[in-house]
Amino acid sequence: MASTQSITTEHYKLFPSPRNRHRAIFQHEVFVPYPFMLIDLESYGFKGPYSLFAAWRRSDEKMGQLVTLDLPEDEQRFKARFVPD
Repeated sequence: MASTQSITTEHYKLFPSPRNRHRAIFQHEVFVPYPFMLIDLESYGFKGPYSLFAAWRRSDEKMGQLVTLDLPEDEQRFKARFVPD
């Protein structure tokens, strides 16, 4: 059984998705408060790199997912197209 490594930042405790192509936290972040929703980032057609993390937001102790994106236009694309189940 593989151990999960967490990453602690100023605002979050993160657990990387094993499906991430890029193992980085990018500048543009979108927190979605749906910890169990399947988010298929490949279907968004982003132009730059991106990554997904299970996240615990430290400010209010809320669980969810954090999408991080390298390009601001990809952040806007995600926000415009994301629809929770």
